[in-house]
Amino acid sequence: MKIVHSEGHRSHDPQMFISQGRLEPSPERPERADVLLASALAAGHEALKAKPTDVSVLRRVHTARYLDFLENGINEWLALPQAGPEIVPTTHPNRFASRYASHIVARAGFHLAGTASPVGRGTWAAARSSIDTALNIGSLIASGERRAYGLCRPPGHHACTDMAWGFCYLNNIATLAESLRMQGAEHIAILDIDIHHGNGTQQIFYDRPDVMTVSVHADPDGFPIFFSGYADEVGSGAGAGFNLNLPLKPGSDDSAFVDAISVGMRKVTDFGPDVLLVSLGLDAYRADPLSVFDVSTDGFRRAAETIGSFDGPVAMLQEGGYPCSELGDNLVAFLAAIDD
Repeated sequence: MKIVHSEGHRSHDPQMFISQGRLEPSPERPERADVLLASALAAGHEALKAKPTDVSVLRRVHTARYLDFLENGINEWLALPQAGPEIVPTTHPNRFASRYASHIVARAGFHLAGTASPVGRGTWAAARSSIDTALNIGSLIASGERRAYGLCRPPGHHACTDMAWGFCYLNNIATLAESLRMQGAEHIAILDIDIHHGNGTQQIFYDRPDVMTVSVHADPDGFPIFFSGYADEVGSGAGAGFNLNLPLKPGSDDSAFVDAISVGMRKVTDFGPDVLLVSLGLDAYRADPLSVFDVSTDGFRRAAETIGSFDGPVAMLQEGGYPCSELGDNLVAFLAAIDD
C-alpha cells in the first residue's frame, strides 16, 4: 500500500500538557510518527513524501480569523512581557462572550479549547504539512488507488471550524473530504474509530447531507471529549440523519468494538458514498496510555476486515494512537488486513 508522510511534523513538539491539574509531557509528540513510519516501512509498504499542495480549500473548512490566529498569533504572543514559548489559554469566553476580542490572550482562549493544543513557533508549519499529507492521499485516490494511508501529524479530527482541540489544529479529514467534493465526488462517508469522539469533523459537517459522519468511540459522559458524541446527535437541518455516533462503555473489548464498526459500515453502505475516509485512531488499544477499552491488536485486524468490505476506494488518515510498545504493530495489522 502507498503511504504518505511528511517530515514537516517535527516542527511541532508541544511542551505544555495539563492532565487533571498536573503538568505532564504531551503524549502527542514526534516519536509517534517515527514509530508508525518505521513499522509501515518494515512491513513493506511504499512510502511517499508529501508534496506541497494548494491549501485554499482550508478556507472552506476553517474560518479566516482562526487560520490567521494559527499562522500569526505566536508572534503577538511572544511579544507579551514574560511570555512562555507556546500559546496556552488562560481564560475562555465560554457561552457568556458578547464579542470577539482582539487581544492575543483573549483570542487564545477563544480558539484553543484547552491546554492539550498549545501553539508554538512550528505548529502552523506542522499542521500545514499534515494537510499536505491528507491532500496527497486525495490525489492518490483520485488517480485510481483503492487503498491509501496518510501518516498525519498533528492529527485533526477534533479541530472545529474555529477552534483547536485535543492535539488537533487543522481538520485533515474534513479538508480531504471537502477537496474530494470539489473534484466531483458527490457523496463522502467518514468513519472515525479513534477512542475519542470526532467532534470537529461532526461539527463541520453536521448540517450537510453530502458528507456522512460515523464515529465509534468511548462514551463521552465520562471521557474526553465530554461535550459531544452522544447517540442522539444525528445531524441538523439538511444534515439530519447523516451523523451517527456509536459510543461504547469503558472496558469494551474486540467484539464490542468490531460490532459497533459493523453497525457503522451498514450505515455507510446504505449511504453509498463514492469514497470512504477513515479517521484511524489506534488509541482504543488496551495498553495505549489514553485508552479505556480492552481492544487487542487482533481487534484492529478484525476492524480493518470489516471496513475493507467497502467496494469503493478507502483513504485512511492517522488520528490518535500514543506511545506504547505495540503502536506500530497495531498499524501494521490494520493496514495488512484492509489491503487484503
